[in-house]
Amino acid sequence: MTDTLPDAAVLDAALQMIDVWNRLSPEKQALLLKRFGTQENALAALVTTQMLAPAIS
Repeated sequence: MTDTLPDAAVLDAALQMIDVWNRLSPEKQALLLKRFGTQENALAALVTTQMLAPAIS
């Protein structure tokens, strides 16, 4: 499979959300884990949110 622009955008969003995750307080991480079950699911939700409604910088 070759890299395409959408693939690069998804990867970029995922890397940004991992950075966001790492900066969250332990309490906020715990809330997301409770809601989504696993860190992977929580990160997927963050990435999806970012892809659908990018944050305004």
